[in-house]
Amino acid sequence: MGDLTKNISRHELRCRCGNCSVTIQDHEPIIQIVQGVCDRIADYYDVDKVQLNITSAARCREYNLRIGSNDESQHIRCNAMDMQIFVDGYHVPPDLVATYLPSGFVGGVGIYNTFTHIDTRNKIARW
Repeated sequence: MGDLTKNISRHELRCRCGNCSVTIQDHEPIIQIVQGVCDRIADYYDVDKVQLNITSAARCREYNLRIGSNDESQHIRCNAMDMQIFVDGYHVPPDLVATYLPSGFVGGVGIYNTFTHIDTRNKIARW
């Protein structure tokens, strides 16, 4: 159980560098967007709750560069999450996770082999 939403806890939203205090703030829309995806997937699979694994959220600029990302990353703007969703041990495919975003979602959606990226930039971006 998360301490912010049903699936999301504050500690998951911090930069993973271990040296800074960069985090996604409680009021950021990305939190509700991701929770909404989790809720819709749970409803579809008729379960109370999915397992959400946030693999990356906020990043400080130094950590972002160290892991090979660039200055255009939405993670350094603290409005992005990379995630994996599981239902009873089943890894919901990243491309399927993206289909549970609200209709007309404006923001970034990236489909990778093992995770889905979602961000709340102010324009549509898909990759």
